[in-house]
Amino acid sequence: MTDTFDVVIAGGAVIGSSIAWHLATNPAFTGKILVVEPDPTYQFSASALSAGSVRQQFSQPVNIAISMHGIDFLRNIGEILAVGDEKPEIDLHEGGYLYLGGEAARPIYEANNAAQKALGADIALLEPAALATRFPYLNLEDVAIASYGVSGEGWFDGYGLMQAFRKAARAKGVEYRQSRVVELERTGERIVAVRLEDGARIACGAFVNAAGASGARVLAEKAGYPVPVYAKKRSVFSFSAKEKLPAHPLLIDTSGIWWRPEGDGYICGYSPDEPEETDFAQDFEVDWPLFEEMIWPALAHRIPAFEAIRPGRAWAGHYDMNLLDHNAIVGRHGGLENGYIACGFSGHGLQQAPAVGRGLAELIATGGYRSLDLSDLGYERIPAKRPLLERNVI
Repeated sequence: MTDTFDVVIAGGAVIGSSIAWHLATNPAFTGKILVVEPDPTYQFSASALSAGSVRQQFSQPVNIAISMHGIDFLRNIGEILAVGDEKPEIDLHEGGYLYLGGEAARPIYEANNAAQKALGADIALLEPAALATRFPYLNLEDVAIASYGVSGEGWFDGYGLMQAFRKAARAKGVEYRQSRVVELERTGERIVAVRLEDGARIACGAFVNAAGASGARVLAEKAGYPVPVYAKKRSVFSFSAKEKLPAHPLLIDTSGIWWRPEGDGYICGYSPDEPEETDFAQDFEVDWPLFEEMIWPALAHRIPAFEAIRPGRAWAGHYDMNLLDHNAIVGRHGGLENGYIACGFSGHGLQQAPAVGRGLAELIATGGYRSLDLSDLGYERIPAKRPLLERNVI
């Protein structure tokens, strides 16, 4: 027996669940939606293991606009994703992002700031004197300029956001099934059915590939339109310090090391340059030498109070990294008439989930983007090898 759904979504973490909820609440859509998710605990998903943050400090207008919508959504999530009397809480903390740069970074910071302000983002460029007044605990000897998110940037409970989307989608009639999409049945340029790991065959009116780091590339190849998306491991470390620092933002150091407050302590990490990464992540083992050899020295250099810290627990997760340009691939999937894709978020998935879910729901339900044009993130740039270059990637 073959079940039939109007839309089948492969992947039920934050992106897949956002698409499902937005589609289920779109007035132009009245069909049945199935989300296929292999692990309903989500213990290894990027939604659960990332640092969960939102920023407007991008260089590409589409990314800035996506996050402008994202912060609005997060601020009002209790009302938007309420199920009955239950209102989700994600502990949004607008502590801001602070990028530190040398003199060579000034032209880039100024160009980025102009793009950010043109779209209404509350981002300030700070010279060393102003930076020292606002953050007196910083060592600024090698800093010439900084970019600071005065409002609209910060961090939140990413797992909570994902679960809120999932619960709200289910409340609107979306069906979730524990399995994995392993095969696609294609007739011409249409996906007519999917086959699941448990042997089930599901006929579909449309198919969405939101399978994340673990499956998006594989399913894209099966669809006939491959994507350069691979799992890349990132380790996150926690530590505590005796001295409490007031109003500490999420700081991106000149070294590329980042850190931010978390509870009574801090978490931190580092994203290596691409040439340092030659393998695709298979495990979730923490890269402990990274903390000792790179991160701790950078912490102590930038904040003298961090010379004496106490390391805590750590964890590792996988980014679904788009190796072409570290930007998401969103929209119609190649030449497929009823195929859609949302993958390769490269660490930006949580903050981009509200706008991407809304946009894909509009595309599926009405045939086009209605609220925010996401065409710059389209698949077409992949075979054309035309990267959408983003200067602010961490």
